[in-house]
Amino acid sequence: MLYLIATPIGNLGDISQRAIDTLRAADVVAAEDTRRTGLLLHHFGIEGKRLMQYHEHNEDRAAEKLIALAAQGQNIAVCTDAGTPGVADPGFTLVRSAIEQGVAMTMIPGAAAFVMALVLSGLPSHSFTFRGFAPRTSIKRQKFLAVDVDAPHTLIYYESPFRVREFLQDAIAVFGDRAASLANDLTKMFEKVERGSLSQLLAGLGEGELKGEYVVVIEGVNTKKKGRLEIRDYAANL
Repeated sequence: MLYLIATPIGNLGDISQRAIDTLRAADVVAAEDTRRTGLLLHHFGIEGKRLMQYHEHNEDRAAEKLIALAAQGQNIAVCTDAGTPGVADPGFTLVRSAIEQGVAMTMIPGAAAFVMALVLSGLPSHSFTFRGFAPRTSIKRQKFLAVDVDAPHTLIYYESPFRVREFLQDAIAVFGDRAASLANDLTKMFEKVERGSLSQLLAGLGEGELKGEYVVVIEGVNTKKKGRLEIRDYAANL
């Protein structure tokens, strides 16, 4: 059996009892970083597990091994460093292979940074598009963003502390100065959620060194100019 396990995005208290029980019962634990997952297991008193690497650089090769082990009757737990396998993290290839080969699988759900950031943003959450990480270069990033320039949905992106300023600059160039939210260190001690226009969020980052993964939430196309449904209009059409 193959188990995809969502792990905490920061606060270890967010892990579910079902996730802990599944990790404890697993024959093999596949992880992006075996050191980080090893620390997670140790924190919950889970010792002596066979750990295998499963990350973006060996995803296809590792998926074959994990599927083979599951087909032999072993219980395989798959974790990412934080969050849900397959959502901006390795997992898609493994799921497709399991489906194609008829290997039983399930998922133990948990925290997701983009969902938390969306809810806390104050922007419409009844309809949204999660786009994950944008390309690293400005030209490719702007093309990536431009795909959704007329989207009526709230848009959600992940970004690293090393490129979040450039991301916001490109977002302003593509979308204009829309309302947005910037979340950082979610569920951790220094959790922060800033709200305002894209330019205000950019200015608020200042010039110093940034740390932690960011989640950028941007409003959909302007209602008055592009005809986006407001929440009240959406509800009226249900």
